[in-house]
Amino acid sequence: MESFVSGVNPGVSVWPELKHKRAITRVARPVQWRLFRLSLIVSDTLMAILAFQLAYLIRFELSLPVFRLDVVPSRLFYVSLVGLLVVILLIAFAVLGLYDRQNLLGGTQEYALVFRASTTCLLVVIVTGFLERGFVTARGWLFLAWIFTFLLISLGRFIMRRAVYFLRRHGLFVSPAVIVGANKEGLSLAHQLSEWTTSGLYVVGFVDEKLPAGTLVGTDLSILGPVVQLNEIVDHYGITEVILASSAISSREKLLEIFQRYGVSTEVNVHLSSGLYEIITTGLTVHEFAYVPLVRVNKGRLTGTDQVLKLLLDYTLTIPGLLVLAPVLLLIAIAIKLDSPGPILYQRHVLGVNGRQFGAFKFRTMYVNGDALLAARPDLRTELARNHKLKNDPRVTRMGRLLRRTSLDELPQLFNVLKGEMSLVGPRMISPVEMEKYTQWGINLLTVKPGITGLWQVSGRSDISYEKRVQLDMYYVRNWSLWLDLQLLWQTIPAVIRGAGAY
Repeated sequence: MESFVSGVNPGVSVWPELKHKRAITRVARPVQWRLFRLSLIVSDTLMAILAFQLAYLIRFELSLPVFRLDVVPSRLFYVSLVGLLVVILLIAFAVLGLYDRQNLLGGTQEYALVFRASTTCLLVVIVTGFLERGFVTARGWLFLAWIFTFLLISLGRFIMRRAVYFLRRHGLFVSPAVIVGANKEGLSLAHQLSEWTTSGLYVVGFVDEKLPAGTLVGTDLSILGPVVQLNEIVDHYGITEVILASSAISSREKLLEIFQRYGVSTEVNVHLSSGLYEIITTGLTVHEFAYVPLVRVNKGRLTGTDQVLKLLLDYTLTIPGLLVLAPVLLLIAIAIKLDSPGPILYQRHVLGVNGRQFGAFKFRTMYVNGDALLAARPDLRTELARNHKLKNDPRVTRMGRLLRRTSLDELPQLFNVLKGEMSLVGPRMISPVEMEKYTQWGINLLTVKPGITGLWQVSGRSDISYEKRVQLDMYYVRNWSLWLDLQLLWQTIPAVIRGAGAY
């Protein structure tokens, strides 16, 4: 495997050595993607055939009472139909761009396109049956085939994506990138791209006018040279992605020059940041007024379909969850009453979307005279002011320690989810006095509902620093997807069992 810093211009020695040499293959990157597309086609075909066969098995061979049992299918008809439907499905995938590089490895967008293609295939069968009366298919088989096609093909693509993520750690499917501008925005972009290792972009360094080549900025990235040497930098380091931190470019002429140089290049892609990267994470949309394209900042992080999907996830899990947990909630309430005098529930005043305050329900875990107990410990008051948590809190009751260690004290927040004040998954809820800890990122935090669980809860909870908690919250807000929520819900189970950082 060839390193991207070697073998390009061996006679050149003026370029700074990279502090973080990483082996990235430069051998026929287009071939890698062609092989990946071919693998996707094979996977989609096999999964589609499996979906149709599974639908046939359930509909016709298991004799389930939900289906009519007097239907005698023609196996030859369904075998021929499956062959035709697989071809139609692959054509729909190609038309919708499911084999185009820009739509691959893109999370929910890719799965949404798979759903559209599967639905299109279903509609073709329905319309054909409507127009041709001799074309009859079992409705149960058709419905099952539609569901299984979407689920199994999505599963196949999920596995393929994980395979690509693994290969990216070994230098395949990775594109060397350079960031133009080493200001605060450029550093934030580099940090985000470095943290998101599955993105396929590997930041080699910065191009900047104000700092000399070789200057180390951030953690392990250096200045590769000025903008006037961008051509040479691209050739020397094998750059395929140029990312412009717009707030760092001093003149419109330089911006246009870069776009004129690489805007139509087949070898290098140019990306332009919004200039609000550090502050705005709600997303940006472009609208035209009188043929003038203007960028608008979205008022919320989740809009449209994303908002509906998150609401569906919250309510479809919370309502049955409360019904199942009702006996547990009752037993906990009785145990709290027997352990110490005071109310069963406690309401913590926290900030919700757009800064609206509400009371987050929790089982009471402290003595009612907790403030007096803390007043006798000035050392603990200092720790509380710094971390907003105490590892050995004298205010916590015996039952409270058990509830906190198992996170059962947060179960009443399911009612906050029903009220629309919280979500099952989200950033950590904070009180108004904690907002100053988030400084310029506070506006981002308040664009989504706080969650009962989230990245902070599955990453060590109180054992990590407050600054790290802020970073995890911002990471969640920036990178939200339905799949991330499902992943965090799944990871919450072992995190609760381990009990790490729970106090």
